[in-house]
Amino acid sequence: MASKKRSGVTAMRYATALVDVAQESKKIDSVQKDMNDLHAMILESQDFQNFLKSPLISKAEKTKVVDSLAAKGKFQVATANFLKVLVQNGRLPILHEIVHGFFEEVSKRNGEMIANVVSAFPLDAQQKKDLEASLAKSMGKTIAVNVDVDKELIGGMVVTVGSQMFDASVKRKLERLEIAMTSGANNNAAADKAANEN
Repeated sequence: MASKKRSGVTAMRYATALVDVAQESKKIDSVQKDMNDLHAMILESQDFQNFLKSPLISKAEKTKVVDSLAAKGKFQVATANFLKVLVQNGRLPILHEIVHGFFEEVSKRNGEMIANVVSAFPLDAQQKKDLEASLAKSMGKTIAVNVDVDKELIGGMVVTVGSQMFDASVKRKLERLEIAMTSGANNNAAADKAANEN
């Protein structure tokens, strides 16, 4: 638990540094697009996740891969250099947390609230925009959405805004149904037992 908290603090430090560089070079929108692309790659590719976390791949090899990735994705110089710093400092395994931290820091500086969304399926740009508009209407504040995918939810999503959580996942509905059925079965068993005793 302590190590997870520590990695979160480290990720936030790197994320904040990248936001600072992007703002100073007036490239924040472009770097944000790079972060969106990286986030999509992480969510969609298990191979990419394995590459980020593998201790068996040398720093030289990882540098080659991130250079190629940055060239292919037409990333900003700031993003490409940042990825190389992560390789050199052994921080690629926490890239996912750093990307989230980047979005959070940008939103905070823009005066937006963050909604962390875990969805059973990836959301496209329009779905994300619609969700932000819907949450903004219900919360009365500008909302920026961070999306992660968890297929175990089966369908629907879990939305956390500050201390409030809205669980509209199919998994949770099935759990509630199971609890209701178990409770109903127990009540029926108690009723049968009472009837037999009389």
